[in-house]
Amino acid sequence: MVRKSRKKVNPFLKYLSDKIFTSQTLPLIFVVSIIGIMFVLIRMKGIEQDYEYNEIAKRVKVQQLRNKELKAERARELSVKNLKAYAKQYDLSEPDEKKIILIP
Repeated sequence: MVRKSRKKVNPFLKYLSDKIFTSQTLPLIFVVSIIGIMFVLIRMKGIEQDYEYNEIAKRVKVQQLRNKELKAERARELSVKNLKAYAKQYDLSEPDEKKIILIP
């Protein structure tokens, strides 16, 4: 005598397999899932790029400030007072007309 054992089937799983996971709805579920995952991934990439952009913008501002500081330092070093002090320190005199070369 052969006994057939019957497993109890969960009614929720039976409903899922009979109604939701049919050959017509399963592709739709996959497509919606893929679209949802792609939306999340694209959104995450956008946020990541925004962080990178902010970091680059911050570095640009720091470099612009540094550039202004260097220009101010150059202006101080090339002031008339400093140039006269350098000329006196190194025994330099003003060039005459023959020593000045103009480059167009």
